[in-house]
Amino acid sequence: MKKTWVSIILLVFLAAGTAVGTQSRNWSMAGARDVENILPEKDRAAVVNGRLAWRLDNIVPELMKREGIDLWLVINREYNEDPVYMSMVSEPAMNARRLSILLFHDRGEAGFKKLTANWHGTGSSGPLYEPIFKDRSKGWKGQFETVAAYIREHKPRAIGLNFSEHWAFGDGLSVGLMRELEKALDPADRKKIVSAENLCIGWLETRSPAELSLYRHLNGIAHDIIVEFFSNRVIVPDVTTTENVVWWIRQKFTDLGLGTWFQPSISIQRSPEDQVRYGRGDRVIRRGDILHCDIGISYLGLSTDTQHNAYVLRLGEEDAPAGIKEVLRRGNRLQEIFMDEFRAGKTGNEIYLAALKKARAEGIEGRIYTHPLGIHGHAAGPTMGLTEAQEGVPVQGDYPLYENTCYAIELNVSHTVPEWGGAKVTLGLEDGGSFTKDGCLWLDGYPRFFHLIR
Repeated sequence: MKKTWVSIILLVFLAAGTAVGTQSRNWSMAGARDVENILPEKDRAAVVNGRLAWRLDNIVPELMKREGIDLWLVINREYNEDPVYMSMVSEPAMNARRLSILLFHDRGEAGFKKLTANWHGTGSSGPLYEPIFKDRSKGWKGQFETVAAYIREHKPRAIGLNFSEHWAFGDGLSVGLMRELEKALDPADRKKIVSAENLCIGWLETRSPAELSLYRHLNGIAHDIIVEFFSNRVIVPDVTTTENVVWWIRQKFTDLGLGTWFQPSISIQRSPEDQVRYGRGDRVIRRGDILHCDIGISYLGLSTDTQHNAYVLRLGEEDAPAGIKEVLRRGNRLQEIFMDEFRAGKTGNEIYLAALKKARAEGIEGRIYTHPLGIHGHAAGPTMGLTEAQEGVPVQGDYPLYENTCYAIELNVSHTVPEWGGAKVTLGLEDGGSFTKDGCLWLDGYPRFFHLIR
């Protein structure tokens, strides 16, 4: 019964993912009240584990062929987990147990094998793996001997290990465990060791069809929460402080059973006249303020990152001043220019530098600092600018764009506002996007308007 239920959920996600991919840009937020459909804790494991089974059987073999590695080892210890390990074991695992070892073996025509030499076997890795470590009498060194014996028998051409000079996501193997493995291996097998950094990045960045669909839902949840706190349901002008809103958000996440990978933030931009009136240290939300939020939720093994903007109406106002709305219009245009540059095979540097060049030709002043989204918030994949590095990012910016990946489309734009005496306003904009064969699309839209607080 459980397997049938999981299959139905995955089919729904797949069907929804197809629908998302057919839209041209997908600017509109769905408004689907996703926040009302968050699963209870006991129902989440089946969804996560169903996705994991598909990912292990489809993504890992493809990546290993792409990188020319036929045996991939993921080795770590309890409380010093490799960045990829927890994304490869079944719920309800919460950490590695003692010495934990996963083996992925591409045997060509003989098929693909998922093995574990974990101390607790499938009790800690989950049932998706076949255990090869049987004799616990030799202690943890026996686990390394088991792996070495498997390598000796099957003679892989290239043994991928997770060490890297530049990528944290590909550098999860500790020096101590590396040395113990090398002691157990024959000299000829030690020479077959290569870095698996691109396997780690590829595994973490690649989204399954079900995940691409699920991401619409996650971003919808974030949007629902923003709509609630950027309203008079939470904010009373001249009473509520930014700190009040920040902790309302944290409590909301807790009440909904959502995780967050950073502390939410609420910031204020205020006209020069109002800065004098209220003082620079004032954190009470006032009429005429521009509010900016930055929130990131974690749910069902994926993370979001979202920045929207709100305007607090002055008495008698029905909308934000035209000059302020013009700043957002320019920000939306920069988003559009940037997303149009996404092409498979282009590097992160090539994408955002081309977008900045086009934006400057249109008179748009802005910065781009987009990062991948996935299992982590600041996830694996190509970096597209940093706030402090707008001329190119070495290594991470030189990594190419692959299809079926997701990004926090993050940037800012600045422009003068006549209603504020020509003062410059800077808006930070960010939301989830996916890159597939259909191009770069918003996962659940992005507002071309300010949230209005009366």
